[in-house]
Amino acid sequence: MKLLTGLVFCSLVLGVHSWFSFIGEAFGGARDMWRAYTDMREANYINADKYFHARGNYDAAQRGPGGAWAAKVISLFSAELQ
Repeated sequence: MKLLTGLVFCSLVLGVHSWFSFIGEAFGGARDMWRAYTDMREANYINADKYFHARGNYDAAQRGPGGAWAAKVISLFSAELQ
């Protein structure tokens, strides 16, 4: 019984840790997308939006699954706004 309780507790701790890392990666990915957007606004160059969008997606995806998810959500949301 103690072994089962220990296994359940360890799996919960690992699950919470992975959830927090996913959230951290998502916030980092959103920050990467925001940085690419501000760089695009600062560059003020015509038709450069695809480059900066791709750069933001790449930087966010390099963070892990949370970053890739954030980049996907932000990309879908920006497409819906247009």
